Amino acid sequence: MTLTNLALLSQKDEFIELIVKKLGRCPLDFSERMQFIKKTGKTTEIHQAAGVLLPLRFRGETPEGRGGGFAFQLIKRSGTVAQPGDLSCPGGLLHRFLDPLLRPFVTGRLVPILQGNALKYARRRDIETFRVITLFLTNAGRESWEEIRLSPWNVHFLGPLPTYSLTLYRRTIFPLVGFVKNPWPIRLNSEVEKVVEIPLKLFFQEGNYGLFYPPGASDQSKPDRQGSCYPCFIYRDDEGGEEILWGATFKIIISFLQIVLEFKLPDMHAKKMIKMQRHPRYLEMIKNRSPLSDEELNVLNTDNGGR
Repeated sequence: MTLTNLALLSQKDEFIELIVKKLGRCPLDFSERMQFIKKTGKTTEIHQAAGVLLPLRFRGETPEGRGGGFAFQLIKRSGTVAQPGDLSCPGGLLHRFLDPLLRPFVTGRLVPILQGNALKYARRRDIETFRVITLFLTNAGRESWEEIRLSPWNVHFLGPLPTYSLTLYRRTIFPLVGFVKNPWPIRLNSEVEKVVEIPLKLFFQEGNYGLFYPPGASDQSKPDRQGSCYPCFIYRDDEGGEEILWGATFKIIISFLQIVLEFKLPDMHAKKMIKMQRHPRYLEMIKNRSPLSDEELNVLNTDNGGR
């Protein structure tokens, strides 16, 4: 990435315009994945669907003179849910009845989350893809409100990212990028420990990457059945705390950076190994997961390497 492109990260309107254009034109598999998920509904191995919002916030220059720029706003999962301690995008499983019922509020623009050029690009796709985009935008917006009280009136949809299918669960994630227009009084529900804000520019510093080994993971949890180490991003906050971003959310963010800014992940072979103690429920979940069927493995064989 050139210094000129990197400078975009501190230019609010120009970078938002670039995101909308790049995401609006990128190939999308929403319709195909949804058809596969519906097909499994008639079998004993049901595959689930979940929408997540990747929230971007623009931070102005601080009174201390620190430069402004864009940041991802992620949640740290609490001990009451699956994968406790992980950093994730706000979101959750598609509600079979509620989300379709709420979708007309988004498509009818009663909730102004979908507008401008992002709406134009979404409408240029085929009818079924547009329907799935708006369904999961509704889903992700509802879940973000429930988890951290992020109002859909405070979010401007910027575009969809390609789906990401997990191998630890029978689940496909439908990611959507949103710009958070204003700070808001964050209120966490029981599923969230805290909100973690990571400046986007830190992803362009090679020293922030490592290889994460989840202790207690069985051979079945190896990504792509080749090894038990996962590329990760290491975030160190101003108070000396450290968070590890890995797995699905890591891959979703890297996908965003690749599409929008032609980012290239640094060589991970020489990166340091990171080990963390995990919640007992997390390790039990990995140990007891059921294997995927051959058909599911074939469908998911798209460089997912998910958890």
